[in-house]
Amino acid sequence: MKNHHLLHVLVKLLLIVGGLNWGLVGLFEFNLIDAIFGDMHVIARIIYVLVGFAAAYKAVMWIKQKGK
Repeated sequence: MKNHHLLHVLVKLLLIVGGLNWGLVGLFEFNLIDAIFGDMHVIARIIYVLVGFAAAYKAVMWIKQKGK
């Protein structure tokens, strides 16, 4: 159960980071991830992939909850 809770916290954190980053990109053309990690493209890509997985996981969980 504790791992399940940790997963949900991690998903929420990734979605917040992803949402804030897209908001900054849309409003100010400022990419927070690139600003933090600079030329470390591999790390930035890993973060983007994790944000994508978090969004997919949350979407699946939302659909499952709607079906109950």
